[in-house]
Amino acid sequence: MKRIEVKLALPVVAPLLDVIKEMSDGLRTTLAAPMAMKELDPDFHAAWVDDLLEHQNTDVKRLLGLFDGQFFSEGVIAFDEQNAEVIVRACAAVRLQLRDRHLKSLPDETLEGGEVELLTLPEALRKAFMCYLFLATLQELIIQHLQESMLGA
Repeated sequence: MKRIEVKLALPVVAPLLDVIKEMSDGLRTTLAAPMAMKELDPDFHAAWVDDLLEHQNTDVKRLLGLFDGQFFSEGVIAFDEQNAEVIVRACAAVRLQLRDRHLKSLPDETLEGGEVELLTLPEALRKAFMCYLFLATLQELIIQHLQESMLGA
């Protein structure tokens, strides 16, 4: 996978970063996709969850790390084979957290299709929805380029 640089509009993306940071705080101690495994030994289960949380938090930190000084000076974030999969996982975790905490009132079809009158939503819900769509777009972009590199396109 070659390096992909994406230029983003700082005034549009900056407010979404606040939403991502808020979700990342919730993800520090909670798995984005918890799994009940009652048949596991409690100590093994706790160690397993701790390991998953550690990886999830590392992934989310890498996502937030995209929005560094270069982003705030040039509006550019970059993906390559070193961070692509990590960023896709982090986007998924944040999107799941957004869905669980802020977007429960919106049906799945609306979330995945993006068909909503933004001006009709309260501001907090609108920001959460925009962040959800933004992260979905990042995931799609990365996945598209990962597929192209695997196919040799």
